[in-house]
Amino acid sequence: MKILITGAAGFIGYHLSEKLLIEKNIVFGIDNINNYYDVRLKKDRLSNLKLYKNFHFNKVSLCYKNKINKIIKENNIKYIVHLAAQAGVRHSIINPESYFKNNIEGFFNILEISKQNKIKHLVFASSSSVYGNNKIFPLTENMFTDKPLSFYAATKKSNEVMAYSYSNIYKLPSTALRFFTVYGPFGRPDMALYKFTNSILKNKKIDLFNAGEHMRDFTYVDDIVEGILGIIKKPSIEKIPYNCFNIGEGKPSKLKLFLSLIEKNLKKKARITNLTLQSGDVKKTHSSIKLLQKYSFYKPKTSIQEGIKIFISWYKKYYKI
Repeated sequence: MKILITGAAGFIGYHLSEKLLIEKNIVFGIDNINNYYDVRLKKDRLSNLKLYKNFHFNKVSLCYKNKINKIIKENNIKYIVHLAAQAGVRHSIINPESYFKNNIEGFFNILEISKQNKIKHLVFASSSSVYGNNKIFPLTENMFTDKPLSFYAATKKSNEVMAYSYSNIYKLPSTALRFFTVYGPFGRPDMALYKFTNSILKNKKIDLFNAGEHMRDFTYVDDIVEGILGIIKKPSIEKIPYNCFNIGEGKPSKLKLFLSLIEKNLKKKARITNLTLQSGDVKKTHSSIKLLQKYSFYKPKTSIQEGIKIFISWYKKYYKI
């Protein structure tokens, strides 16, 4: 299979690309290698992917529709997994324009390219943040999602609505995946696991919002990858060929448990500053994964205890600690 992965130098994009390459698929990766976080991480991910002869990379922004279109046409690509986006709930409060440009305008370009090239299946990243501050759990795909608490969440909801319209009008097979708090090796430094580990090792204080009482459906990256792989060749066959699935572990854990597991694996206690819940943050996420399980036999395998242990081991090796 020939497949285009947008955001191939990103966290999930890297892990998905590697798995596809191991399985002998031909992967065309694109990424703009922006400096939202440490560029070294992105370059090191790419270096690992370039060890595979069936990996082809182009540094290109989602804004350059013609360049991406050319890659797809010349290589007769029929599957796209769109993971490139400006990430981060908190950063969207500071710089919403970047989210509009990358997450809405950039996604429109991907939809147009998919339509023009008769893509067999467009799979794209949405987010658990579309649920806002929903009080009913577990969160199911048919719930009301029209009141996002952050502009990041608003862009992801917009992507779902845009894709649905293209599936309806142009019969473009597309699937939205609502990711729930993904973590693991080569993760993003702006995420809690990375930040907490770094601060504890450097004896710096940790800002713990809501005293660590809020809950997240932490999902190990390998489980996310398996979930994506299970649906790439399974587009909807309905009259409107659109699907939307939660993809998580299916059970929430308190942030303070997450922190205690990091402390346990580092054998070092954290210094904590307790803060109130931050604007744009939700108190709890908890995915129902029944729909995806029924559709593709998705089954997360990595517990939070095992996942954090693997991450800490990777972190120490990567940073030579």
